[in-house]
Amino acid sequence: MEAANITMSKKELTRLEIVQRVVDKRMRQVEAASRLGLCVRQVKRLVRAVREEGAAGLASKRRGRPSNRRILDAEKAHCLALIRAHYADFGPTLAAEYLASEHGYPYSVETLRGWMAEAGLWLPRKAGRARAHPPRERRPRLGELIQIDGSPHDWFEGRRPKCCLIAFIDDATSRLMRARFVPVESTRAYLAVLKDYVAEFGIPVAVYSDRHSIFTKHDPEDLEPTQFERALGALGIESIQANSPQAKGRVERVFQTLQDRLVKAMRLAGIDTLDAANIFLETGLPKHNTRFAVSPRDPEDAHQPWAEGDEALCRICALHHERTLSKDPVLSFRGQRYIVQTHDGSPRYSLRKTKVTVHEHLDSRIELLSGAESLPYRLFDTQRD
Repeated sequence: MEAANITMSKKELTRLEIVQRVVDKRMRQVEAASRLGLCVRQVKRLVRAVREEGAAGLASKRRGRPSNRRILDAEKAHCLALIRAHYADFGPTLAAEYLASEHGYPYSVETLRGWMAEAGLWLPRKAGRARAHPPRERRPRLGELIQIDGSPHDWFEGRRPKCCLIAFIDDATSRLMRARFVPVESTRAYLAVLKDYVAEFGIPVAVYSDRHSIFTKHDPEDLEPTQFERALGALGIESIQANSPQAKGRVERVFQTLQDRLVKAMRLAGIDTLDAANIFLETGLPKHNTRFAVSPRDPEDAHQPWAEGDEALCRICALHHERTLSKDPVLSFRGQRYIVQTHDGSPRYSLRKTKVTVHEHLDSRIELLSGAESLPYRLFDTQRD
């Protein structure tokens, strides 16, 4: 009767069957040791236990008792209290990271996941459908393809107006190369990030974007490139446009991660301005890349160094506008008239009727160029309020 009430695992039942054969002299100890993956000495101990106690001799003596590794209820309650106080809308993985870094939490994510599910602080997600768009194979080298996009979002959770995060993501590694918060998604903003990117990393082989009007024109009769396309062409970077959001899935997934993790990190840090958020990114990007970036298949860096100097890069990444000098020689730009001069300050009449390019630099500086020559000028009349 007692044997009938003994609870045994499948492994213990298998062991009992083999040991019982040894007890009944239907199997030799050497054979039993081979089948159980034990030594003969261990088999002898098991045989002795069965003879003295029956099946109970092979059942675990700790079954039904608390584990020696069981976490104290008070410690579990303390962790859950911290989550309710500081990380109530965090998932288990992110909550475990903050608990470990800020509060010395020593246990696994899976332990915390179970606690949070039991306490109603997190609901397990249902298994999703298989992807309709299988992922595109990564490029092999860093800098071979850079995915770029902007994400308008309530990044500050109502602490300031919505803004846009512009990000440049390496396709080979998912490394977040450059990112910047800007008030709105604009050509000027992308050119600013492009300038900083090239200055820091060099020239990538290609840039992958959506079909936003910043990146390509939709009028088939308008053959002039956009400002951003012109800058890419001047730098020798191939411009590729995706035909669907799924095609640039890596940058889309990075934004999903940032909208969860970065938003919460800035909340905890009390950040509520664009300037503070961009400073925060300087330390946040390395942490993000340590956590999520992967190694490229080919260790060679595909970037080409930029050797033309800062001023040349600033000119390429400025906004370019073509104007024709009048006979004076004067041109108008954004409601202001500019008279082109010689170096001694007199009007440069030799350039009348000449086409010049107005470079509207990212710092709002205006430069006039005829070919590669920077032209001196003065304001013909100051714009009045």
